[in-house]
Amino acid sequence: MAFDVWWLAYPALGAVVGFFAGLLGVGGGAIMVPMLTTFFIAQGFAHEQVIHLALGTSMAGIVLTSLSSLRAHHQRGAVRWDIVRGITPGILLGTFGGTFLASRVDTVPLAIFFSLFMAYVSFQMLVNIKPKPSREIPGWVGLSATGAGIGGFSALVAIGGGSLSVPFMTWCNVKMQHAIGTSSAIGLPIAVAGTVGYMVNGWGTPGMPAYTLGYVYLPALVLVSAVSVLAAPVGASLAHRLPVPTLKKVFAGVLIVLCFKMLHSIFG
Repeated sequence: MAFDVWWLAYPALGAVVGFFAGLLGVGGGAIMVPMLTTFFIAQGFAHEQVIHLALGTSMAGIVLTSLSSLRAHHQRGAVRWDIVRGITPGILLGTFGGTFLASRVDTVPLAIFFSLFMAYVSFQMLVNIKPKPSREIPGWVGLSATGAGIGGFSALVAIGGGSLSVPFMTWCNVKMQHAIGTSSAIGLPIAVAGTVGYMVNGWGTPGMPAYTLGYVYLPALVLVSAVSVLAAPVGASLAHRLPVPTLKKVFAGVLIVLCFKMLHSIFG
């Protein structure tokens, strides 16, 4: 296996991804996709494949991060398993289907869509939008439909769904700590279905770099995940002690900068 100096950057990325996944319940793709896209361009990967590889690798990386974050929140009794059971069928269907759509969209429009979605997420964090609790969790049909929507969007931007599922649960009178903890559990089926989907859609694509399984770049996956699983419990343990609203504003600013950097790398 030929060593690539860019591999040294992946453990640092994993530390940041894991910490914020545990702290804010935000899927690692929000950070991983723009950073991996920039790294992949620097490594000389084909321009038409960099965003798809970033999405697929991010989804695969979220699997272990979600497991670690889920375990930490479950130990604190912050996971509503009744919601997880009801929403998972829709999550699996929507996420897997979303990967087929993403794989057929070219790099530039997919990068623009990702950036616009992250701009929405950043705005949501900056103004600290909290939907007014106005209803209860819907039944199985409603949860499945909601899960399909969350899964579809999550596949297109490789996130664990927290930016969508947390506001939804808050709107349905779920306590914020439980919404964050439950979103970490929802992130697992999103990550699994998304990973399988991107592997299937990227399989046999000509001109792929070495060490890939479909649209999953294995060196980045292994090195990011190895560190993120250690950092996620640290973030989760600090979620009730740090000024989370302030950290969300800082995180939002970082997301905006990363997206601009990604777009600059692609258009440059």
